[in-house]
Amino acid sequence: MLEPSTLILASIIIFCGALTQSLIGFGLAVIASPLLYIIEPSLVPASVIMMGFSTAVLTLFRERGQLEFNGLQYALLGRIPGGILGATLIVIAPQPILGLAIALIVALAVGFSLMKFSIPVNRVSLFIAGILSGVFGNIAAIGGPPLAILLAGKDAAQFRAALSAFFIFSSMIALTILGFAGLLKLEHLWASLMLLPSVILGYAVAGRLVGRVDKQKTRAFTLVLCSFSALILTIKSVIELS
Repeated sequence: MLEPSTLILASIIIFCGALTQSLIGFGLAVIASPLLYIIEPSLVPASVIMMGFSTAVLTLFRERGQLEFNGLQYALLGRIPGGILGATLIVIAPQPILGLAIALIVALAVGFSLMKFSIPVNRVSLFIAGILSGVFGNIAAIGGPPLAILLAGKDAAQFRAALSAFFIFSSMIALTILGFAGLLKLEHLWASLMLLPSVILGYAVAGRLVGRVDKQKTRAFTLVLCSFSALILTIKSVIELS
């Protein structure tokens, strides 16, 4: 069970992450993972993946009319070898190293988001994005950026729907791999259930704001927050290693 102070902080973090993901299509794990790893490392990645699954289900329900699943099956296939590699790294790496890995993944996500890529969307690029998503997802629950880069040209509603569909299936793949690796426990389920109200609240608030807020400003604020949290996690991990 989470301590009351930890639960309050984690609830605020998850609310902000769920709000962001419901608005722009991804962001829950990018925001939540580094901050949660600082206050309660056991929540990453399993509990964050469960909450990302919940957010994706809610968002896809809202955007279900915009869903185009063409090609995403190749990305999901890539999640399998990528997820196995990510779970292996969790087993063999000490906690401070994992903290640095999470901070690096967040930094890469921010960097990729700032760059303008023109990558053709085909079976190969989707499969490679799926592998990267699997590695990032099973280490830090941050599996969205590789797919977000490929699908960036889609309409906002189609973008949210496609990523949400991907998150639903990829989360099940990730949790299955973590389970076989012995990294999925009942305590992760209880923690995600305790934080589920924050997910629902974030989704509900986003439903009132969709179409009203500036997507670019929301994205910019998200990237600044992610950069700051990655820096704090890096400093914490380096101190623990020294």
